[in-house]
Amino acid sequence: MRLIVSFAALFLSVIFLQLSSGGVGPLDALSGFALGFSKQEIGLLGSSHFLGFFIGCWWAPRLMGSIGHSRAFAAFTALGAMGLISHTLIEDPLFWAAFRIATGLCVAGCYTVVEAWLNDKVTNENRGRAMGTFRIVDMGASLGAQLIIAVLPPAWYVSYNLLALLCCASILPLTLTKASQPQTPDAPRLRPKLAWACSPLAVAGVIVAALSSASFRMVGPIYGQEVGLEIGQIAFFLASFVAGGALAQYPMGWLADKYDRRWVLIWLSGAAIVSCGTTMAASDTGTLGVMLAAGFFGFTSFPIFSVSAAHANDFASGDQRVELSAALMFFYAIGAIAAPWVASALIEFYGPSALFAFVAIGHLALIVFGLTRMSARPTLSERTPYRYSPRTSFSMGRYLGRNRSDKGK
Repeated sequence: MRLIVSFAALFLSVIFLQLSSGGVGPLDALSGFALGFSKQEIGLLGSSHFLGFFIGCWWAPRLMGSIGHSRAFAAFTALGAMGLISHTLIEDPLFWAAFRIATGLCVAGCYTVVEAWLNDKVTNENRGRAMGTFRIVDMGASLGAQLIIAVLPPAWYVSYNLLALLCCASILPLTLTKASQPQTPDAPRLRPKLAWACSPLAVAGVIVAALSSASFRMVGPIYGQEVGLEIGQIAFFLASFVAGGALAQYPMGWLADKYDRRWVLIWLSGAAIVSCGTTMAASDTGTLGVMLAAGFFGFTSFPIFSVSAAHANDFASGDQRVELSAALMFFYAIGAIAAPWVASALIEFYGPSALFAFVAIGHLALIVFGLTRMSARPTLSERTPYRYSPRTSFSMGRYLGRNRSDKGK
């Protein structure tokens, strides 16, 4: 309880931020559909979000070092609120894409501040509990963000104003806390080659994880509309994906620590292909079948990022892990920028089932590449512990790196 109280301001800010930023993706997709945007234009909105996210990951540590944590958090939150409110001023997909860059900047910047603050304040004694609490808060708020669109009518200015109010509310806990601001850490160097040098399979894994998650979360509402789901049902459809991913963390972590992580990735991808086929087949089985299929898809695809990150860390030294995490996030962001637009274009030309066919092809490629890599070098007998890896900022690796070093291989 003392831990929760000491980090209450951080966690409350995360809840408000996640409710706001997590709700805008599906709301934009449904609003674009209602306003007559093409499916490719709706996909462009999701890609623009991740473009802003990528820029924010790179810029946030530098801004934080110049003006401090609280001011940087307020600046990024203001950008996010402006991007949300601006949706009500003009109904044009290109302008909305620019507004989504602002919301992506907000997410990356705010999470960078929160994680830097958290990393500075935790100790070796409470690090595991702090990480567990952060994971519960983040995933719980993400689940709530998917459900919130059930009560937010699309293409209505009040809906975007409410999300903007939640975004603004995230400023209050962090800026009003009496806790002293932490020291600003050096921004991690961005070295994509480091991730490839440590594990080409891990790089492929995080790209496929981005392809799965970004496509589903940004374009999934289009799929839901195409297969006849109501708005409230689409909210539960997206929430089922998040819930399935949350439930998968413990069993997949146990498997990743007990068995060769390359085989875990390969079997996860095989299961993800099955779940893609199940989700496509479930479109005619009724609402319950669609929800269960989405949960199965989340269960099989969501852990791939964390398993890939754990595998890469097995081949990294302690002083490389912060930069390795940033490099893996770089590849995730690249995949996430491309995936929503490509998925929406495929739906435009080939129908809603093309979304899961696209994801299945990505996982099939990961299986083939994983089998190829297994002949390149043996696995290690001593490995780093599996850790759930949030895909929130380049700086999260500083916290996870210290956690792995404390209990290292």
